[in-house]
Amino acid sequence: MLISPAYAQTASGAAQGGGLAGFISLAPLLLVFVVFYFLMIRPQQRRMKSLQSAVAGVKKGDTVVTAGGLIGKVTRVEDDAVEVEIAPNTRVRVVKATLAEVTPLGGKPAND
Repeated sequence: MLISPAYAQTASGAAQGGGLAGFISLAPLLLVFVVFYFLMIRPQQRRMKSLQSAVAGVKKGDTVVTAGGLIGKVTRVEDDAVEVEIAPNTRVRVVKATLAEVTPLGGKPAND
């Protein structure tokens, strides 16, 4: 019988001072989200933006890497596809959206 009034007093006391305590309990969660944004989301958005601009500006002679791992030199550029020479006299058409990396003309030469 004495325990019930004690619980009632504690519950009403916590409800009155809940504003600051509620913010303090959410502060670590907000801090984790802010750190996650600056360390993970923002750099990924920058990489995607630079890749999209490189793919949009691909031109004849550039070296490209596809998402499937093919490495070759661009021989022809169309609106939504590029023709890539992966070996002497071996050319394939690749959709621009599947390009994973674009190295501009005059990049590092291969060890042939």
